[in-house]
Amino acid sequence: MKRQFFALAFAVSLFQASAQVPAGQTPPPTADPYANNPDAGKMQFPLAAPKGKDTGAIKNALPGGVNQGPVDPATWKYGPNYDVPGGAKIWNPVKLKLMRGEKVTGGTVFASTDPAIYCAMANSGYDFIWTEMQHDPHEWEAVARMWRACPNAKAVPGVRVAYADEREIQHATDAGALVVVIPTVDTPAEGAAGRDWTFFPPLGKRSLGGGQAFEMWGNVPGGYRNTANDNIVLIEMIETIEGVKNAAEIASIPGVTAIFAASGDLGNFSGYKQGTPDYERLINAVHDAALGAGKRLCGPFAWRDRPDFTCFQNGSETAAIARGVAAELGNLKDTQAKPEVGPWAPAKK
Repeated sequence: MKRQFFALAFAVSLFQASAQVPAGQTPPPTADPYANNPDAGKMQFPLAAPKGKDTGAIKNALPGGVNQGPVDPATWKYGPNYDVPGGAKIWNPVKLKLMRGEKVTGGTVFASTDPAIYCAMANSGYDFIWTEMQHDPHEWEAVARMWRACPNAKAVPGVRVAYADEREIQHATDAGALVVVIPTVDTPAEGAAGRDWTFFPPLGKRSLGGGQAFEMWGNVPGGYRNTANDNIVLIEMIETIEGVKNAAEIASIPGVTAIFAASGDLGNFSGYKQGTPDYERLINAVHDAALGAGKRLCGPFAWRDRPDFTCFQNGSETAAIARGVAAELGNLKDTQAKPEVGPWAPAKK
């Protein structure tokens, strides 16, 4: 029943969005990739195989075809259908700041599934929202609902997925994520898999599955499908000794925007605390890998003044509330009265 309710609510939102398009403007593309039935019975197929005949197409090109010889992904020449339009500009503000070398901040939505709380975080001043899907039991349905509640908030929707997996990452991108963070990347193969599922061909292997991303970003200049690869930010996290060993290769993967020196887990996996020579060596190795590959370097917000770090993860929504109240109340914080009796009375020794 819950799933049917959300499906109905999403369908209603799509209908309302299309109904409210101003006169003279093109409505955003549908989020349904299978909405092609109106053309049934109207299409002609002049290059189709004749009925009942084997054409040998696996080996032989059709007249005028660019790709000659057998069908082979190793030699296939990618077509121009999804080329980025000439003069297209970057429309993701996070990608724009990173390209400029400016500092980018991400606020963490850790536990909440309330769209109102998400939107408050997204409009509070961060560049993107780091929706936590690795360490919190969020469901994608709830995450998608939060993101579509305020698609044009100051902070763009971002997410840390659980792992470099087709299902995880395509759930994120199809729901509208513009920043994808992948944890515990240990090998170049894992890093390449993260890239593959984040980006459309020819850079990656992301399927054209539709989703609300095509509703949220359907009217961006140049079109979402054609410009997504240039606008989605991919951050891969180095958290283990193996990851540090391979950090230079991981950072060099085409499509990776930045690598993240994971302050907590590099201590967890190394057995050393921040400030000790062995710990700092690992962080410096990740630093060197980013610089060597010409990629950006991310870390916790506490490192905002550490040399060459330009993107940061900030605290959670609960921590932000506590900090905001402390800043607002000043010396009136925690000055509650203490009754002699009742649940708020001081504990008796």
